[in-house]
Amino acid sequence: MTMMAQRQRPPRAQEAALARASGQLLARYARSQKPLRLHLTDEGPAEPIELPARAVGLLMDILEAMAAGQGILIVPENSELTTVQAAGVLNVSRPFLIKLLEERKIPHRKMGRHRRMRMEDVMDYKASDDAERENVLDQLVAEAAVCIHFPVVPGQHSEFGQGIVAG
Repeated sequence: MTMMAQRQRPPRAQEAALARASGQLLARYARSQKPLRLHLTDEGPAEPIELPARAVGLLMDILEAMAAGQGILIVPENSELTTVQAAGVLNVSRPFLIKLLEERKIPHRKMGRHRRMRMEDVMDYKASDDAERENVLDQLVAEAAVCIHFPVVPGQHSEFGQGIVAG
């Protein structure tokens, strides 16, 4: 069975409230990271269903996004994306994505004049870019801590600790 991309537009207020309440109830079970057994009832006898722990985590992510009023897009990793779709996933412009492809930062293939990327490759680039951005931010914070000078005045207190007063 091949899974196609699934998209849900942002929820209505009532759906967001239901997602928030459901997520809060499900959260205490999801933390255990074990399969979850549910008993579904409609108008007949209860039917048990067992969800894998990873599916429970994914369901929590979906409920959190809905509770925040966000739409959801679920795309299998082996899917191929167009440049417009990949730019949307990365939250960049299409011309910027084309530049990344030309610089061979994201693997792709051409179908005639059209470029296609695997979702997995796009997500790998995103993870790498996020990690690099985090490292740069950590370096900036470390440099700022060295550059900022807080004169120490013995016996005076501030919110930052004993003997430190911002000048």
